[in-house]
Amino acid sequence: MDAEIEIKRSRFLATIARATSENEARTIVAAARSANPGAGHHCSAFVVGDRREIERASDDGEPSGTAGTPMLEVLRGHELTNVAAVVTRYFGGTKLGTGGLARAYAGAVSEALLSARLLRREPRELLRVELDHGEVGRIESELRTRGIAVVSIEYDAVAVLTVAASDPDEVEGLLASSTSGAARPTRLGTTFLEVAV
Repeated sequence: MDAEIEIKRSRFLATIARATSENEARTIVAAARSANPGAGHHCSAFVVGDRREIERASDDGEPSGTAGTPMLEVLRGHELTNVAAVVTRYFGGTKLGTGGLARAYAGAVSEALLSARLLRREPRELLRVELDHGEVGRIESELRTRGIAVVSIEYDAVAVLTVAASDPDEVEGLLASSTSGAARPTRLGTTFLEVAV
């Protein structure tokens, strides 16, 4: 449980978790349901995909539009992706009305996000660089010193570095000057790196 709020004796337990696929998100919902079998509702919302391609919301028996959609709006408002939110409700005996329910479910998700560790996804260009084995340590150090992420190093007949850069031209320039033009990177396309907010 990431957060709990109580409104008119109804308890709303919110869980926020990373989910990189619809299946992972549904597993998180199922886990919340298993952990709280006596609760009346396990409402959920999730957004997954590099470009937020999949969005789903469930009211789980609450009046239509009073739980899942307000939860989803909170996730959208924070521009989050690859995240699932589940709010488990224990009914306290007093009806909250549709507006009260929407505020409660959205509020529980907002409260949970206050303590969540958020990551920002930033686009990076992947580059593949072939180097002599003797050059790898020096070039890797120069790249890391400039804040360029070294994703992997593979050793075969030559060493192959895969790097992720926000400015691929900078990497190409650095390699040209550091190796007297011997190392020529190949651009592989765009990826996303996660950076702490």
